[in-house]
Parts: sequence; structure tokens; C-alpha cells
Amino acid sequence: MRRPSFLSLCLSAVLFRVSNAADIQVETVQVPMRDGIQLATDVYRETSIAQAPVVLMRTPYDKSKRNATAKRLVEAGYAVVFQDCRGTHASQGVLVPYDSEGQDGYDCIEWITRQPWCNGRIGMTGGSYVGAVQWQAAVEKPPGLVTIAPEATWSSFYRNLYLGGAVRLSLISTWAAGNSIRPANAKPVDWGKTLFHLPLSEMDDRIGWPIPWLEGFLTHPEHNGYWTRLELTSRLPDLDLPALHIVGYYDFFARESVGNFAIMQKQARNPKVRQQQRLILGPWDHGTVGKSKVGEIEFGREAAMDTFAALVDWYDRYLKQDATALSKAFVPVLYFSMGDNVWREAQTWPPEGFEPHSFYLQSSGKANTRHGKGRIRPTPPTEDEPDDTFQADPANPTPACPVTDKRPLSAAIWGPVNQSSTEDRDDVLVYTGDALNEPLTFAGNVEATLHVSTDSPDADWVVKLVDVHPDGFAQNLAVGIQRGRYRDSVTAARLLTPGKVYEITLDLGPVAATLDKGHRLRVDISGAYFPLFDRNPNTGEGPFGSRTAIATESVRHRPGALSRLILPCRAR
Repeated sequence: MRRPSFLSLCLSAVLFRVSNAADIQVETVQVPMRDGIQLATDVYRETSIAQAPVVLMRTPYDKSKRNATAKRLVEAGYAVVFQDCRGTHASQGVLVPYDSEGQDGYDCIEWITRQPWCNGRIGMTGGSYVGAVQWQAAVEKPPGLVTIAPEATWSSFYRNLYLGGAVRLSLISTWAAGNSIRPANAKPVDWGKTLFHLPLSEMDDRIGWPIPWLEGFLTHPEHNGYWTRLELTSRLPDLDLPALHIVGYYDFFARESVGNFAIMQKQARNPKVRQQQRLILGPWDHGTVGKSKVGEIEFGREAAMDTFAALVDWYDRYLKQDATALSKAFVPVLYFSMGDNVWREAQTWPPEGFEPHSFYLQSSGKANTRHGKGRIRPTPPTEDEPDDTFQADPANPTPACPVTDKRPLSAAIWGPVNQSSTEDRDDVLVYTGDALNEPLTFAGNVEATLHVSTDSPDADWVVKLVDVHPDGFAQNLAVGIQRGRYRDSVTAARLLTPGKVYEITLDLGPVAATLDKGHRLRVDISGAYFPLFDRNPNTGEGPFGSRTAIATESVRHRPGALSRLILPCRAR
């Protein structure tokens, strides 16, 4: 397949008009914020260029570690400003995650516009935390900011941490431990025990030192006023900013990043801005953006992308307003199709030409384990079938990632790994399709609708989409989780009535793949995805409770209660 025209630069080495590295001037200055706090800031620029557009990165991860990136940007024709966020590394103040980043970002950009080496046009760069600070600065609308490039990040901090009412436990707990003030006498954290601790409200105490903001994050599972200051999504349509959005399917930020693109492309008040959004969606997780090997899967050389080149291409278009860059064809969406391992172009996400198709869960009895009787078919059952049941035990939760000698439970990853060992557990329902007679291609956001019940006042349901290769390798493609008490809304909890059947819908996120002939479609259902998400104690007590109970959970699939996977398949 022909590669998209704008991608040719990204999939090969970057060719710059390189200046002499000896002419790059690096200066560290202290930039005052509105409250007098000084933030350490490195300025990189080509001494022979009087004025240039500026690329800004604000990071809590030590600006000096991005020295090589800064110099490459200077060689590409930009002045560069890298700043340590408040309370980190060489900057003054105290870090409260994201609390001051909007205002500090505004103040830094305002300072840049007053410098004689700035031509008045500023862009921002970075991913994860460093991506979120771009949105935070952008909604403050600082003069001079003309474009951003947020990679793998959020516009709603609540949705960064919570999905279906469950919290990304290991992510935020380990991040908090590494980005808070650790006492000199603190003992090493035993994550294997710490992540099992209840109540969640004591997680920082179990880590070994007070982290008040972590306690706040873990004790506010409802999407309520606690999160308002870090809820930016509704303000995105007011922005007059071209934006380059980059993320991977296996990234925990995939839903947020793709959603941000969709909002800007479809809802921006300025019609011109709608046409200035680009999404690059690859097969990556949070630590492998641009790489071809993710988890246990090698996606091939096509999957490798020079995202730095894509970034420079973007800045050449919107910061330099370079004639050559502006003359290139503009493709709004570039997404990678897993399985056939090719890049495809689209005008929007989800791509046009795909329609929702239901694949129905069926079983003549016990669907537990991959050796059970669970099946998934494109036609619904026509007769009553017995419910499938499993027990969700908080003391032995279904692992998010198969455990090995080299990868303990606490080291679970988000990327693709062989799910077979997890599918041998009796607390996992497995529904497998027949071997495909022809390729199955889908692209878009995947959902699952289940009819469920439990004997407890609360429980979780986890749905995993799996591609079973002819050799038996079970590759996870997407996953979703729904906490029972938040089945109707994440703004208020409503406990379950034991024995009552509920219809719930789970969001499995964005994915694109082609399952070739001989592959099998599979759906796994369990009651936990630990420790990537916290366990449900099944008692309904919430983050301040420490009691647990084993829940017997059921999935119903029969006429009038059709449990199904909904895939956006290529229209025929």
C-alpha cells in the first residue's frame, strides 16, 4: 500500500538544513511566575538568527535530560525553551500535580513573547504530563501560542485516572511515589503488597509517607466538583489552535487523545481550526510511541515512525508557515491497522466506511477458561441458554497481565502479550469464534453490551477483545471495565440489587485491525484487571472500606438479553 504523502518524512531519517552545533547558545535563566516563584528555564538558540519561532516544553521530568531534543529543534530552525515545572528539579515551589500548570504556562509564554529572539510565534511539545500542560496553557489563551502537539494525554484529569468508575491504581500510585517528597529514611516500597492494601484512602501511608494529593485522587471516584479545575474538555472548542495529536491503541490515554482530536475537528467554533487537526494513531503503549516492538508483538518496520520528524513537519507548517510544508497534502488521520500492519489514511475518526456489527456471546453451559464452551458468533442465539458464572475474589483478582517469573503481578503492562495463561483461570469467561474463512477488518471505537447480575451490592465487569492467532497466541487488542455502582453515571453511585439483571455497556476504546484467515475472534470477561485498575471489594463501601467479599457474577445471553461485542467493521 502506498504510504501517505505526509508520512514519508516520518518513516525515514530527518534531513535538516543543519547549522554548526558550535553556534547553538544554551542559557539557563530563572523566569518569575505571577506569585514570585522562579522556574528554571533553559533557552537554546542559533546565535546567527536574530529572531525565530519558539518551541516550548514544560516538564516535571528534568529539562536537562531533553538536551539532545532541544538541539535538534534548534538545528531545524527554532528557538527552544525547556522549563522545569513548579516544584521539580531546579525550579522553586512545591509540586501539586497539574495544580498550577495553566497559569505557569501562560506566564512562561508571556515571558517568551517579550524576548528579543522570539518572532512572536510559539508552539508547545511533549507527551503525557508534558502533553497535558499544553492543554492547560492553551485554555488560558496566552498571546503568542499558535499551535500545540499534545502526545498521549488528557483534557479531563478525571478520565485520565478513572474508567467506568475504576481507578488506574498502579499507574497513579507508582507515579505518586516517584514524584513526591520521599523521606530520607523511607524503606523501599513492596508494590506486591502495597497495591493490595485496603482501604484505598490509606495508600500513601502504605507507600510509606504522606502524599495528600494521592489520597484525594483515590478517594473521589465520582466525577464531581473535586475535579472541576482539571476538567478542560468543554473549553476545547473555543481554542483557535492547530493541534497534532499522537497516541497508541495500547496507551491508557488512547480514549482521551482520540477524543480530544474528535472534539477539535468536529466542534471547534472556528471552522478553519477544524481543518487544522491531525491524529496519528499507532499500535503503541505509553512507553513505545514510534517503535515497532510493543509488548510481545513485533508489528514490523512499517509500524516504526520518527515522531520527531512528524513534529518538525507540523511546526514547519504552523510555526514557520514554510511554503514547502504548507504545499504538502494535509491528511487529518493516519492510523495503523494491526494484523495486516499497514498505515491507512482517513478524513476523521472513526474512519468512514465502517459500520457497527454485533457478535453475540453464546454458550451451551460453562464458558469458563479457553477450554470451556463459550462461543462468539455473528448471529444471535434463538433459544434460552444457561447463564455463565464466575467468582470474583478480591484476594485473588484476575491479573491484568499474565504473570511470569520475570513479570510479577505488580509489574503488569498495557501492551499486547499472550493472554492464554490468564484464559486458563476459572474466573475468566472465554468466548471464541470459529476460524475465519476471510479477513475481518475493523476500525473505530469498540463497545460491548452485557446482561449481568451478581449476588453482591457491587462488582466489576471487564471485557477484553482478543485476536487468537493460528498458533494459539492470544493477542489482546482492547479492554474496557465497568464498576457496577457506576453503571448509569460516574457522577453518583447506585448499588446493585443482588440477583437483578442489568444491561451495561462498556467502552473498549479505539482500535483498528485485520484478523486474517485462520485467526479467531475472542472475548474474555472477568471481574478484575488488577493492578492496572483497582480491585472491586464487592461490598459497595467505596475507597474508605476495607472489607471484601467474593462475588458470584453472571453473564446472560439469550433472546431478550443478548450480550454482544459491537465491532466497527468494514462496510460491504
